[in-house]
Amino acid sequence: MAHWRTGWISDFHLGMKGTRAGMLLDFLRENEFERLYLVGDIIDVLALRRGIFWPQEHNDVIQKLLRKGRKGTEIIYIPGNHDGLVAGYLGTYGSVTLQKHAIHTTVDGKRILVFHGHELDTVVQNLGWLGHAGDLGYTVLLRGNGVVNLARRLLGLEPWSLSAYVKGRVRNVAKFISNFEEAVVRYAQDYDVEGVVCGHIHTATVRKIGAIEYYNTGDWIESCTALVETFEGTINLIRHAGSREGAGDLDREPAGAR
Repeated sequence: MAHWRTGWISDFHLGMKGTRAGMLLDFLRENEFERLYLVGDIIDVLALRRGIFWPQEHNDVIQKLLRKGRKGTEIIYIPGNHDGLVAGYLGTYGSVTLQKHAIHTTVDGKRILVFHGHELDTVVQNLGWLGHAGDLGYTVLLRGNGVVNLARRLLGLEPWSLSAYVKGRVRNVAKFISNFEEAVVRYAQDYDVEGVVCGHIHTATVRKIGAIEYYNTGDWIESCTALVETFEGTINLIRHAGSREGAGDLDREPAGAR
Protein backbone atom coordinates (compact mmCIF):
# COMPACT_ATOMS: atom_id res chain seq x y z
CA MET A 1 0.00 0.00 0.00
CA ALA A 2 1.44 3.36 -1.07
CA HIS A 3 0.63 6.53 0.89
CA TRP A 4 0.58 9.97 -0.69
CA ARG A 5 -0.12 13.47 0.56
CA THR A 6 -2.23 14.25 -2.53
CA GLY A 7 -3.55 12.51 -5.62
CA TRP A 8 -5.10 13.76 -8.85
CA ILE A 9 -7.05 11.43 -11.14
CA SER A 10 -9.49 12.16 -13.94
CA ASP A 11 -11.34 10.95 -17.00
CA PHE A 12 -12.71 7.65 -15.72
CA HIS A 13 -15.71 7.93 -18.08
CA LEU A 14 -17.73 5.50 -15.98
CA GLY A 15 -20.80 4.49 -17.95
CA MET A 16 -18.85 4.19 -21.21
CA LYS A 17 -17.61 0.96 -22.72
CA GLY A 18 -13.82 0.88 -22.83
CA THR A 19 -13.26 2.29 -19.34
CA ARG A 20 -10.64 0.26 -17.45
CA ALA A 21 -12.61 0.23 -14.23
CA GLY A 22 -10.88 -2.91 -12.97
CA MET A 23 -7.44 -1.30 -13.17
CA LEU A 24 -8.81 1.86 -11.58
CA LEU A 25 -10.29 -0.14 -8.73
CA ASP A 26 -6.94 -1.89 -8.17
CA PHE A 27 -5.21 1.50 -8.14
CA LEU A 28 -7.61 2.86 -5.53
CA ARG A 29 -7.09 -0.22 -3.37
CA GLU A 30 -3.31 0.05 -3.59
CA ASN A 31 -2.95 3.79 -2.89
CA GLU A 32 -4.06 6.00 -0.01
CA PHE A 33 -4.26 9.79 -0.01
CA GLU A 34 -4.77 12.55 2.52
CA ARG A 35 -6.48 14.53 -0.24
CA LEU A 36 -7.74 13.25 -3.58
CA TYR A 37 -8.78 15.46 -6.49
CA LEU A 38 -11.21 14.02 -9.04
CA VAL A 39 -10.40 16.23 -12.01
CA GLY A 40 -13.51 15.78 -14.14
CA ASP A 41 -15.25 13.33 -16.47
CA ILE A 42 -15.74 10.84 -13.66
CA ILE A 43 -19.18 9.66 -14.80
CA ASP A 44 -19.81 9.97 -18.53
CA VAL A 45 -23.32 11.39 -18.65
CA LEU A 46 -23.04 11.91 -22.42
CA ALA A 47 -22.36 8.20 -22.95
CA LEU A 48 -25.19 7.20 -20.62
CA ARG A 49 -27.59 9.30 -22.68
CA ARG A 50 -26.74 7.15 -25.70
CA GLY A 51 -27.49 3.97 -23.77
CA ILE A 52 -27.23 2.67 -20.21
CA PHE A 53 -24.00 0.79 -19.53
CA TRP A 54 -23.21 0.40 -15.84
CA PRO A 55 -21.48 -2.88 -14.91
CA GLN A 56 -20.71 -3.80 -11.31
CA GLU A 57 -17.08 -2.65 -11.58
CA HIS A 58 -18.22 0.91 -12.34
CA ASN A 59 -20.40 0.89 -9.24
CA ASP A 60 -17.50 -0.58 -7.22
CA VAL A 61 -15.29 2.38 -8.18
CA ILE A 62 -17.85 4.87 -6.85
CA GLN A 63 -18.30 2.86 -3.65
CA LYS A 64 -14.52 2.65 -3.15
CA LEU A 65 -14.19 6.43 -3.46
CA LEU A 66 -16.99 6.96 -0.94
CA ARG A 67 -15.33 4.51 1.48
CA LYS A 68 -12.06 6.41 1.19
CA GLY A 69 -13.96 9.56 2.10
CA ARG A 70 -15.55 7.93 5.13
CA LYS A 71 -12.11 6.76 6.28
CA GLY A 72 -10.66 10.27 6.22
CA THR A 73 -9.56 11.12 2.68
CA GLU A 74 -10.61 14.63 1.67
CA ILE A 75 -12.16 14.33 -1.80
CA ILE A 76 -12.48 17.34 -4.09
CA TYR A 77 -14.56 16.73 -7.21
CA ILE A 78 -14.11 19.17 -10.10
CA PRO A 79 -16.62 18.44 -12.92
CA GLY A 80 -15.61 18.18 -16.57
CA ASN A 81 -17.62 18.40 -19.78
CA HIS A 82 -18.90 14.81 -19.71
CA ASP A 83 -20.19 15.11 -16.13
CA GLY A 84 -21.09 18.79 -16.29
CA LEU A 85 -24.56 18.17 -14.85
CA VAL A 86 -23.09 17.97 -11.34
CA ALA A 87 -21.67 21.49 -11.74
CA GLY A 88 -25.11 22.71 -10.70
CA TYR A 89 -24.62 21.16 -7.25
CA LEU A 90 -21.40 22.79 -6.06
CA GLY A 91 -20.89 22.50 -2.31
CA THR A 92 -19.80 20.03 0.36
CA TYR A 93 -21.52 16.68 0.83
CA GLY A 94 -19.94 14.76 3.69
CA SER A 95 -16.31 14.13 2.76
CA VAL A 96 -16.81 15.19 -0.88
CA THR A 97 -16.60 18.81 -2.02
CA LEU A 98 -17.77 19.77 -5.52
CA GLN A 99 -16.17 22.91 -6.91
CA LYS A 100 -15.44 24.44 -10.30
CA HIS A 101 -11.69 24.65 -9.73
CA ALA A 102 -9.23 24.58 -6.83
CA ILE A 103 -5.94 26.05 -5.71
CA HIS A 104 -3.79 23.36 -4.13
CA THR A 105 -0.78 24.26 -1.97
CA THR A 106 2.01 21.68 -1.92
CA VAL A 107 3.89 20.84 1.26
CA ASP A 108 6.70 23.19 0.18
CA GLY A 109 4.31 26.08 -0.47
CA LYS A 110 3.83 25.96 -4.25
CA ARG A 111 0.39 26.99 -5.51
CA ILE A 112 -1.18 24.68 -8.10
CA LEU A 113 -4.34 25.51 -10.07
CA VAL A 114 -6.59 22.47 -10.59
CA PHE A 115 -9.38 22.38 -13.20
CA HIS A 116 -10.60 19.92 -15.82
CA GLY A 117 -9.55 21.90 -18.89
CA HIS A 118 -12.57 21.73 -21.21
CA GLU A 119 -13.13 25.43 -20.65
CA LEU A 120 -10.15 26.09 -22.93
CA ASP A 121 -10.93 23.49 -25.58
CA THR A 122 -12.28 25.53 -28.49
CA VAL A 123 -13.75 22.43 -30.12
CA VAL A 124 -15.97 21.83 -27.10
CA GLN A 125 -16.51 25.50 -26.29
CA ASN A 126 -17.32 26.94 -29.71
CA LEU A 127 -18.07 23.99 -32.02
CA GLY A 128 -20.30 21.74 -29.96
CA TRP A 129 -21.50 19.63 -32.90
CA LEU A 130 -17.90 18.93 -33.94
CA GLY A 131 -16.99 17.99 -30.39
CA HIS A 132 -19.76 15.37 -30.37
CA ALA A 133 -18.54 14.06 -33.73
CA GLY A 134 -15.10 13.69 -32.19
CA ASP A 135 -16.61 11.79 -29.26
CA LEU A 136 -18.25 9.35 -31.67
CA GLY A 137 -14.99 8.82 -33.56
CA TYR A 138 -13.19 8.21 -30.29
CA THR A 139 -15.85 5.67 -29.31
CA VAL A 140 -15.23 3.77 -32.55
CA LEU A 141 -11.49 3.68 -31.81
CA LEU A 142 -12.20 2.41 -28.29
CA ARG A 143 -14.25 -0.43 -29.75
CA GLY A 144 -11.21 -1.19 -31.88
CA ASN A 145 -9.19 -1.34 -28.66
CA GLY A 146 -11.50 -4.09 -27.42
CA VAL A 147 -11.03 -6.23 -30.53
CA VAL A 148 -7.25 -5.75 -30.60
CA ASN A 149 -6.82 -6.53 -26.92
CA LEU A 150 -9.00 -9.62 -27.06
CA ALA A 151 -6.61 -10.98 -29.68
CA ARG A 152 -3.58 -9.91 -27.62
CA ARG A 153 -4.94 -11.66 -24.52
CA LEU A 154 -5.39 -14.87 -26.51
CA LEU A 155 -1.73 -14.55 -27.55
CA GLY A 156 -0.61 -13.83 -23.98
CA LEU A 157 0.42 -10.24 -24.75
CA GLU A 158 0.00 -7.09 -22.65
CA PRO A 159 -2.84 -4.61 -23.42
CA TRP A 160 -2.17 -2.03 -26.16
CA SER A 161 -4.19 1.05 -27.05
CA LEU A 162 -5.15 1.50 -30.71
CA SER A 163 -6.77 4.86 -29.93
CA ALA A 164 -3.61 6.16 -28.22
CA TYR A 165 -1.49 4.93 -31.15
CA VAL A 166 -3.67 6.72 -33.70
CA LYS A 167 -3.88 9.87 -31.59
CA GLY A 168 -0.11 10.04 -31.24
CA ARG A 169 0.45 9.87 -34.99
CA VAL A 170 -2.08 12.34 -36.34
CA ARG A 171 -0.39 15.68 -36.90
CA ASN A 172 -3.51 17.75 -36.23
CA VAL A 173 -4.04 16.00 -32.90
CA ALA A 174 -0.45 16.71 -31.83
CA LYS A 175 -0.90 20.37 -32.77
CA PHE A 176 -4.17 20.56 -30.85
CA ILE A 177 -2.54 19.07 -27.74
CA SER A 178 0.33 21.56 -27.92
CA ASN A 179 -2.07 24.49 -28.35
CA PHE A 180 -4.21 23.22 -25.48
CA GLU A 181 -1.22 22.94 -23.13
CA GLU A 182 -0.09 26.47 -23.95
CA ALA A 183 -3.62 27.83 -23.45
CA VAL A 184 -3.85 26.13 -20.05
CA VAL A 185 -0.57 27.70 -18.96
CA ARG A 186 -1.67 31.18 -20.11
CA TYR A 187 -4.91 30.72 -18.17
CA ALA A 188 -3.02 29.61 -15.05
CA GLN A 189 -0.84 32.73 -15.10
CA ASP A 190 -3.89 34.80 -14.11
CA TYR A 191 -4.10 32.85 -10.83
CA ASP A 192 -0.54 33.63 -9.65
CA VAL A 193 0.42 29.96 -9.39
CA GLU A 194 3.57 27.94 -9.94
CA GLY A 195 1.79 25.01 -11.57
CA VAL A 196 -1.44 23.76 -13.11
CA VAL A 197 -3.12 20.33 -13.10
CA CYS A 198 -5.78 19.42 -15.64
CA GLY A 199 -7.17 16.42 -17.51
CA HIS A 200 -9.60 16.38 -20.43
CA ILE A 201 -7.33 15.53 -23.39
CA HIS A 202 -6.33 12.02 -22.22
CA THR A 203 -2.63 12.80 -22.60
CA ALA A 204 -0.66 12.27 -19.39
CA THR A 205 2.17 14.78 -19.20
CA VAL A 206 4.59 16.45 -16.83
CA ARG A 207 6.49 19.36 -18.36
CA LYS A 208 7.53 22.94 -17.72
CA ILE A 209 6.17 25.61 -20.05
CA GLY A 210 7.81 28.95 -19.34
CA ALA A 211 7.65 29.52 -15.60
CA ILE A 212 4.67 27.18 -15.06
CA GLU A 213 4.78 23.45 -14.33
CA TYR A 214 2.11 21.79 -16.50
CA TYR A 215 0.65 18.49 -15.30
CA ASN A 216 -1.96 16.39 -17.08
CA THR A 217 -3.52 13.47 -15.23
CA GLY A 218 -4.16 11.37 -18.34
CA ASP A 219 -7.14 9.02 -18.16
CA TRP A 220 -8.44 5.56 -17.25
CA ILE A 221 -9.27 4.44 -20.77
CA GLU A 222 -5.83 4.43 -22.41
CA SER A 223 -2.96 5.45 -20.14
CA CYS A 224 -4.28 4.48 -16.67
CA THR A 225 -2.33 7.29 -15.03
CA ALA A 226 -2.49 9.55 -11.99
CA LEU A 227 -0.52 12.37 -10.42
CA VAL A 228 0.65 12.10 -6.83
CA GLU A 229 2.35 14.44 -4.38
CA THR A 230 4.82 12.90 -1.95
CA PHE A 231 5.10 14.07 1.65
CA GLU A 232 8.23 15.98 0.56
CA GLY A 233 6.26 17.97 -2.03
CA THR A 234 7.42 16.24 -5.24
CA ILE A 235 4.70 15.65 -7.85
CA ASN A 236 5.06 12.44 -9.89
CA LEU A 237 3.14 10.91 -12.76
CA ILE A 238 2.46 7.22 -12.14
CA ARG A 239 1.16 4.58 -14.53
CA HIS A 240 -0.72 1.53 -13.36
CA ALA A 241 0.46 -1.97 -14.26
CA GLY A 242 -0.94 -3.32 -17.52
CA SER A 243 -1.67 0.10 -18.99
CA ARG A 244 1.09 -0.33 -21.57
CA GLU A 245 3.62 -2.94 -22.62
CA GLY A 246 6.56 -3.31 -20.28
CA ALA A 247 4.95 -1.39 -17.42
CA GLY A 248 5.94 -2.31 -13.93
CA ASP A 249 3.60 -2.21 -10.94
CA LEU A 250 3.76 1.58 -10.86
CA ASP A 251 6.01 3.52 -13.21
CA ARG A 252 7.00 6.89 -11.76
CA GLU A 253 7.78 9.86 -13.95
CA PRO A 254 9.05 12.84 -11.92
CA ALA A 255 8.28 16.47 -12.58
CA GLY A 256 10.16 17.87 -15.53
CA ALA A 257 10.68 14.44 -17.09
CA ARG A 258 9.42 15.45 -20.51
